[in-house]
Amino acid sequence: MARIDPKGLNLKEKVISINRVAKVVKGGRRFSFSAVVVVGDGSGCVGVGLGKAKEVPEAIRKAVEQAKRVLIKILLKDGTIPHQITAKYGAVNVVMKPAKQGTGIIAGGGARAVMEVAGVHNVVVKAIGSHNPLNAVKATIEGLKNLRDLESITKRRIRVENEQKTGTDENA
Repeated sequence: MARIDPKGLNLKEKVISINRVAKVVKGGRRFSFSAVVVVGDGSGCVGVGLGKAKEVPEAIRKAVEQAKRVLIKILLKDGTIPHQITAKYGAVNVVMKPAKQGTGIIAGGGARAVMEVAGVHNVVVKAIGSHNPLNAVKATIEGLKNLRDLESITKRRIRVENEQKTGTDENA
């Protein structure tokens, strides 16, 4: 997948979760923060990042920078996704279904934030299993990566059929 340059895009960012984590050392506990952030341009580009630092603003900044580095372009069709898809990441299964105009985004937590910044306006998303925010977001991104349009599927099937036909003729 081609890398997307974030410089020309008007990116929106949403903080999904901020978590205080502790490292136990000889003298006690050292506290730091981890932040999960999703960025997108509202028209099909979206990325997710995780940042860790001693202070919350620094953790958010790091997460935004990482999210900008891993932007992907997703396939949209009339403000929704082209077909139903299921994705798994860790213990989270995410089921995404296209919805009619006017339905809105019916999703919870991290999946809702991903859909909002990606520019999806009508979709139904259900997260099954764990509700870990980072894994839910990564499962949603994984599902959006695997979306295909009808033309690409048709081209792929025709190419495979042609290869099978030519392969059997050579063996005979």
